[in-house]
Amino acid sequence: MLDLVRLRVLAAVARYGSLTEAARHLHYSQPSVSHHLARLEAETGAQLLQRVGRGVRLTPAGQLLADRAAEIVGRVESAAAELSSHVGLNAGRVRLAGFSSALSTLVPRAAAALGRDHPGLELSLVDTHPPEALQMLRAGQVDVALIFRYDERAAEEDGIRLVHVLDDPVFLLSTTGGARLVDHRDAIWIAGCTRCRSHLLELCAAAGFTPKIGYTSDDMVVMQALVAAGMGVTVIPGLALRAHREPDVPAVVLPGSVRRIYAATYGEPPDPPATAALLRALTTSD
Repeated sequence: MLDLVRLRVLAAVARYGSLTEAARHLHYSQPSVSHHLARLEAETGAQLLQRVGRGVRLTPAGQLLADRAAEIVGRVESAAAELSSHVGLNAGRVRLAGFSSALSTLVPRAAAALGRDHPGLELSLVDTHPPEALQMLRAGQVDVALIFRYDERAAEEDGIRLVHVLDDPVFLLSTTGGARLVDHRDAIWIAGCTRCRSHLLELCAAAGFTPKIGYTSDDMVVMQALVAAGMGVTVIPGLALRAHREPDVPAVVLPGSVRRIYAATYGEPPDPPATAALLRALTTSD
């Protein structure tokens, strides 16, 4: 039987990319990490690591086992959290991954409500994008993932359940006037990275033009600052404006354009008590 401690070590090496970093995050010595990996290779009969210069890299077999190890460790930690929550909501923890504008607006209020109702329950937070949050949820590394969808028809993988939190309106930001996207068809646009700008492209396509993207940033503060400087126009969700508002930049809501915020959980219902308590806080404290 594979040893859980050694699987945790291998998962850490895969995640942090070196024995030194894995040892630091695990609070082990580097010789201890090397020892655990050597024992794991002996147990499996497979070479898991290759020496590359002064460092190491995972072999294909090592990467395969590391991926499974991350899932196993995550599930064990999730089970421990669930067991703690079943003992009572006066102890234990619940883990949340979410995107920055939600963590800076929705989550603090929910955390305050959770702390008031269940003062012994520990809440841990991870700031990450929705795809990574869902990956962490499936791996058992978090209990709830805050995500958003522009297309309500988008399907989730089996096992993921969504709780609707709110509908977040989308705003057009410009210092040159014009309340419609088409009024800015010749403007320079500020957009997110290539995987984050799809909604902007869809909105502009529906308005009959392709935006001329001159600046790229996923930082909503930077995007507003560029608009304030007259360098372009952009669209920003309401939660981002709630988190930070550039006072000199007009913001006009785009009718019919919203992103839907969901709290995602994984596995068969019912949710563990601590997870259910966090979901209640998220859906009632806004």
